[in-house]
Amino acid sequence: MTYVIAEPCIGTKDTACVDACPVDCIHPKKDSPAHAEEEMLYIDPVECIDCGACVPVCPVSAIFALDDLPEKWKQYTELNESYVKAGKFTPEEFAKHATK
Repeated sequence: MTYVIAEPCIGTKDTACVDACPVDCIHPKKDSPAHAEEEMLYIDPVECIDCGACVPVCPVSAIFALDDLPEKWKQYTELNESYVKAGKFTPEEFAKHATK
């Protein structure tokens, strides 16, 4: 099981989760140029060690264990994984995934 960042992160991008993560699996980093361009943060499902350290520090409750992710946000599982694999989304790609 891994963790997923879902819709409540859009527009917020609070980086408390990045700071809490012991394995540096949340992207983009606040000092990365991509941070300003992206609408939300993403968890790398391969790097995530399932520790849950990011969950309690998220001010908008956007991070869920995969098994606890609300059905209405299931597409964010693929969105997180795809972002990390591709490096970033264009706005069109983000819209395509976010509206599934």
